[in-house]
Amino acid sequence: MYLLAEESLETQIAQQVDELSNLTIEDVKPSVLMETLQGYIPGIIDFGINILICIIIFFIGKKIISLIRKIIRRSLQRSSADKGVEQFIDSLLRVLLYLVLVMIIAGKLGIQTTSIVTLVGSAGVAIGLALQGSLSNFAGGVLILILQPFKIGDFIVDGSFEGTVMQIQIFYTKLLTNDNKVIMIPNGTLMNSNIVNVTGQEERRVDISVGISYDANILEAKKCLEQLIVREESVLKDKPIDIFVDNLADSAVMLGIHVWVPTKEYWAVKWHLTENIKLSFDEAGISIPYNQLSVHIEQG
Repeated sequence: MYLLAEESLETQIAQQVDELSNLTIEDVKPSVLMETLQGYIPGIIDFGINILICIIIFFIGKKIISLIRKIIRRSLQRSSADKGVEQFIDSLLRVLLYLVLVMIIAGKLGIQTTSIVTLVGSAGVAIGLALQGSLSNFAGGVLILILQPFKIGDFIVDGSFEGTVMQIQIFYTKLLTNDNKVIMIPNGTLMNSNIVNVTGQEERRVDISVGISYDANILEAKKCLEQLIVREESVLKDKPIDIFVDNLADSAVMLGIHVWVPTKEYWAVKWHLTENIKLSFDEAGISIPYNQLSVHIEQG
């Protein structure tokens, strides 16, 4: 009985082997894995097409943003708007337009823009706390444009920093120093500090103080100073010109000079007058004293 069952099993196996050996490739059915992959293929194709469309949208949007910014800049230039206002609006517009472009691309990819807005809104408090400095700088930039304590091209002094204003951006103001260094100062810091606008007015007063010896003739010294000022072309002759005795110091009589000049000529006039005062006093024999120590020794 056992032998018969064993022979029957061997016979069944042999028959199955013969059937498999007679099968061709066409007779083999697709596997479950292939069927699963075939089910995903349409979705993969659609996603790839969406990615391609999003790339095209990005590059087209980038060109449109550039065109809009150019149109806005030209409009501001035609309206004679301040250069700082132009730069600030351009920076703000760039950020907003790229944000809109990102929202469009997200919508094309199937991401719900309402969900993004909700997420940003719910995270607003955390973002506000994390970006307190940036928000303060943004508010400072807006105040600079409204109050206009300075504009592009002005030379300002802010504490330990000074330079010519080159750009007023959303968060920072760029200064260029006299030795060609660039300083980026946060707008919030600028609005919360004392700012000296050196070139805010078209005219400035040059103040020079010089000492003469007590033995010198004061009237002659004042006449020399007056002649120098008359010969100085950049001095505004229609403005008050003051030459006076400022004070009687320990070792010199201090004379003061106040003259008005165009702001752009301030340093040139100050340096030129200072040099010529020394040369003119030397020619007139008027000495400019300097501190000396005299030691007297008494014999006991």
